[in-house]
Amino acid sequence: MPERDLPLKDYDHLPVGSLTSRIRTLGSDDLKVLLEYERAHANRIQVVSAMQHRLSGLADGAQPSGGDPAAGGAPPAAAAGSQVSEATSGPPVNPPSHGDPTNPAQPR
Repeated sequence: MPERDLPLKDYDHLPVGSLTSRIRTLGSDDLKVLLEYERAHANRIQVVSAMQHRLSGLADGAQPSGGDPAAGGAPPAAAAGSQVSEATSGPPVNPPSHGDPTNPAQPR
């Protein structure tokens, strides 16, 4: 089966992390097609395992999730503002001056 006939566009170029989230949008029939293709081509253990687990879930009554299977998994937005405060900052650092005679690591 050519890649262009697969339920996920550009399947061979998708990173594993993206695949595991995108397969949740597929039904059993589409997932079986992908699993057969994966086993015949790259046969990546993590991908095959995720697909088998998802097929098992669908057989137990899980439903495909909503969303676009072609959409990329965007990272969550970062919280606004700095998380640094007096409570989270480290102790003050006061390095000795060059040539301090009490510091054996410094030249004299």
